[in-house]
Amino acid sequence: MLNRLREGIQPLLISIGKEFSKINPSPNFWTGLSLTTSVIAAVIYGSASVLDHQYSYYFAIGGGIFLIISGFFDLVDGCVARITKKTSKRGAFLDSIYDKISESIVFIGIAVGTLANPITCMIAISLSLLVSYVRARSESLGIQLQGIGIGERAERLLILALIGMLPLQGSSQWAVIIVSIVAGFTLVQRVLEVDKQLSTTS
Repeated sequence: MLNRLREGIQPLLISIGKEFSKINPSPNFWTGLSLTTSVIAAVIYGSASVLDHQYSYYFAIGGGIFLIISGFFDLVDGCVARITKKTSKRGAFLDSIYDKISESIVFIGIAVGTLANPITCMIAISLSLLVSYVRARSESLGIQLQGIGIGERAERLLILALIGMLPLQGSSQWAVIIVSIVAGFTLVQRVLEVDKQLSTTS
């Protein structure tokens, strides 16, 4: 979904890549910074259980802000890589691994902070990782799934951050539930797409 948006704002992305490459031309630096800010988001989420429950909403806001910042830096690393022409297999590997670590640790933070039911968080993590696994497995078979499905990683984390920041009781719980539904639907879409393409080539 956001891939279509990126195509429409390509000139803006080029400008972002140019500006941030002046700060640090290494895409891996921005990848690491994205992971670091997601860890900060997870720590903030997880700290919600330390204080009285009535203040947990403020931790959801803080975690959501850092999660959005993490997503921005995740966008920056790709922009910088394209501008500096420093795309590499190592960079793609690190980006993929850091993304999975980031996504997992954020849900763990939400569960530890009792902002959402731990079982719901486990379901969300499992479905999210399965979505990523299906894409990785399909690419090993020569099938590209980028842009297939309503909820790729960026969309899921944006949903988690924004809905979790709503001034409503149990907003983080609803955010995790919606992410689970979106990830589940995306998983089905991708499995059907891969099955369709494999059946036509077999």
